[in-house]
Amino acid sequence: MTYFQKNDVLIPELVRQNSKWLASKPALVYNNETQNWQELGDKTNKLANSLLNLELQKGDKVIVLMRNSSEMMEAILGVISAGLVVVPLNIAINSEAIISMVNNCDAKAIIASDEYVDKIDSIKNQFDTNINERLIAHKNNKEGWLNYQDQLDKASSLDPNVAINSQDDCNIIYSSGTTGMPKGIVHSHKCRAQWAASMSISLRYDSDARTLLTLGLYSNISWVAFLNTILVGGTMYVADKFDVEQCLAQIEKDRITHFAMVPIQFQLLITDKKFNDFDLSSVNATMCCGAPLSVSLKQIIQNDLPGDFVELYGLTEGLVTILSPKEMKHHVKSVGRPYPGQDIKIIGDNDQQLANGEAGEIVGISEILMTGYLNNPKANHEATWLDDTNEKWFRTGDIGYIDDEGFLYLVDRKKDMIISGGQNIYPADIEAVLFDYSEIKEFAIIGVSHSKWGETPVAIVVAKENKDLKCEEVKSWLNAKLGKQQRVSMVIEIDQLPRNPAGKVLKRELREQYNNLGL
Repeated sequence: MTYFQKNDVLIPELVRQNSKWLASKPALVYNNETQNWQELGDKTNKLANSLLNLELQKGDKVIVLMRNSSEMMEAILGVISAGLVVVPLNIAINSEAIISMVNNCDAKAIIASDEYVDKIDSIKNQFDTNINERLIAHKNNKEGWLNYQDQLDKASSLDPNVAINSQDDCNIIYSSGTTGMPKGIVHSHKCRAQWAASMSISLRYDSDARTLLTLGLYSNISWVAFLNTILVGGTMYVADKFDVEQCLAQIEKDRITHFAMVPIQFQLLITDKKFNDFDLSSVNATMCCGAPLSVSLKQIIQNDLPGDFVELYGLTEGLVTILSPKEMKHHVKSVGRPYPGQDIKIIGDNDQQLANGEAGEIVGISEILMTGYLNNPKANHEATWLDDTNEKWFRTGDIGYIDDEGFLYLVDRKKDMIISGGQNIYPADIEAVLFDYSEIKEFAIIGVSHSKWGETPVAIVVAKENKDLKCEEVKSWLNAKLGKQQRVSMVIEIDQLPRNPAGKVLKRELREQYNNLGL
């Protein structure tokens, strides 16, 4: 028996402690309006109590469909402080996806920005659960909706005193759906506390952190950044959206120390013609994740952006490797090694572990792994690899290999691999070459049907502004640098690549559009 050991300190408790001990310190900044930690703590409690006043029960799911704002952060923290489960939805999804997600998680309430009120009203008769009495709108006073501020004004700012167990569900984040129908990824409260505690050291967070959040707060990348900031009692700066020059200006104005972005954001920042016009000397550490990062872009970021640049390979499901700045100098093609609490292996098509240097599927086990996919036993089964002791490891669906020093190298996404004439072709290898074509802004390599080879690589490209691409010239240039089996059969120019809000290219959509080219 232990006498003095406190239970696990979870995120709601961290918010409460910060509001007590860091009361006057800035906690949240949005549109030049600042809340200190006491004010954020009070609003968190008010939102939690207002939800409990609506007779929601511990463990009930609450959908948050909001644009970035201080209210969205309050909503996220308020929901989990009430012992409820927050389900932040990607604002870009269509009505069918909203219906599917609401029904999949059996949501009991929705908090929405004003612009989504009419959309919810038009589809709510297709929800499996009746949530008509628990629809909360940010400012809208439309009939049938509760006003967000009114709810806060009527609620107590005292601690809701809900007993939260470390294994209780904290949040559900629906996967990006780049390879199929999104799945609900469930994280427990302990898991989320571990995300903060274990990653804050690797990502160089401290109490002076001023973290800029440019991705949607529904994104796990944003969660990593704001959980780390809450842990150290720093300040969170929420941006409406990502705009290159506004981002650079805010880094300078607010002396931002930390931010996390996806590769396309870094690329747009670094290559912007006004990049050198801003003072970015306050930057202490930046993190890139969410999609593969080319060697060329890594080196440019390291050379041109102040502070430590850390690459993170990870999945929302909860498996992470870290490549530190020092290691990046000697292992630039790698995505690093698992940090403490993680373990990875490489397995072959027969599910047997492979030796170092052999490429296969990456599987892992971690203290930050999700509880599982919500109400989806098939997906949970497909994502499971059992080792010799019958311990469950998570299948990432990514292909990679480990070198003799323990560094992980990504080869490609398993479902993106192209099989041409019986040979495995990895799009990432071709994309690494295409990155050096100076007139191309962004690109993707996909496999399409071929009458002789089964599949063949095709390059989908977007030209830089005011550049006149000649697709045949690009094809000739690229194929001259590739192995015979890797050569692309066609280069297709389009205006914009389809991406999810986390910046990942939706290759599935490209394959569907261009699969039948008559090759």
